[in-house]
Amino acid sequence: MKTPEAYRTHIIFIGRRNAGKSSLFNAFIGSQVAIVSDHPGTTTDPVYKSMELLPIGPVTLIDTAGTDDEGQLGQLRSSKTFSTLHKADIACLVIEANGMWTEYEESIVDELKALEIPFIVSLSKYDLGVNEGLVEFIKSKKYEYRVLSVSDEGSIDGLRVAIASIAKKPYEPPLIEDLIDGGDFVVLVVPIDLEAPKGRLIVPQVEAIRECLDAEAIPVVTKERELRWTLEGLKNKPKLVVTDSQAIMKVMADVPEDLPLTTFSVLEARHKGDLIELVKGLSAINNLKDGEDILISEACDHRTLADDIARVKIPRWLENFTGKKFNFEIHSGREYPQDLQKYKLIIHCGGCVITRQMMIERIKQAKALGIPIVNYGVIISYMHGATPRVFEPFPEVKMIFSEIENAQRT
Repeated sequence: MKTPEAYRTHIIFIGRRNAGKSSLFNAFIGSQVAIVSDHPGTTTDPVYKSMELLPIGPVTLIDTAGTDDEGQLGQLRSSKTFSTLHKADIACLVIEANGMWTEYEESIVDELKALEIPFIVSLSKYDLGVNEGLVEFIKSKKYEYRVLSVSDEGSIDGLRVAIASIAKKPYEPPLIEDLIDGGDFVVLVVPIDLEAPKGRLIVPQVEAIRECLDAEAIPVVTKERELRWTLEGLKNKPKLVVTDSQAIMKVMADVPEDLPLTTFSVLEARHKGDLIELVKGLSAINNLKDGEDILISEACDHRTLADDIARVKIPRWLENFTGKKFNFEIHSGREYPQDLQKYKLIIHCGGCVITRQMMIERIKQAKALGIPIVNYGVIISYMHGATPRVFEPFPEVKMIFSEIENAQRT
């Protein structure tokens, strides 16, 4: 089974036009993936390629347009390159070995430092000459660097080793493993999701099963219609029940009050993002006004159905819950829309197909603009009266939600 994109280390090749990024990208992979030309600006949109890089494991390499691209179209390409940085776990800053350090490199390094992305400077095309002054400058900055040429396989191997050496495994809270112990029964309520291909479960459900097995717990998987009989048939009381958010009302009715209950989306909010910040976003809902713009953001493009969660259900539920009418805009893809500041609320998907760093960066962007943000599961549970019960496994989150409720009463 192919490793999901969300679990791959993302390595970005970035630099000015004609610095040798695409040639290096191809050499690193060992095949011709990116188009290479002497004409500046050959790469227009980011190019993605997955591979295995030991000892890191599965990685995705990203080739990008030059940061010094000119003209109106060139500026759009450059902007796209900088927005792609948010996806990177490691950066390879490519400069011609006989070139100069300019404000373009300085702006890239500033952005990498701000995003806390480790990077290595690759001085390419050393066979065309080496500017020793450039090398000394990089040394003075104490930047990790390599001098290389795509015609020298040994130097490319050296870059692979160097990138692997600076790779750091990003912190990622468990999905469920820290909430259970060996021997615990964990009931996973899994409605058949029409958007999941036949024979498949959606990502958070698969992750939960795997983490239960890793913890030597016993996952019991059932549909919502069979939940009551499942609970009655268990001799041992389950440690936890986890359900799909859309089935929360039916499940909550069947799960005794003394049995901890949460949703896959709440678990995913902690695992992939910032659960506390996403819960804080709930405080904005009662203050929304008629006609305000609300962004529903999906990190992936998927086949939409007649009763789509983003396009039909959430808008309907929110308008029924508030008694107001809003202007909902649906945006799918790896980046936010450009005019983000116009929205009064962002409702984000669980982010199961993107990395934690990407999701955290999306939350940071919203926070920097003062825009409240929630995820699907948190707002669905809230609108269906399942809060604070679904926060029971997380005392700090439950306390923050209580503060929100108290503030709204005063």
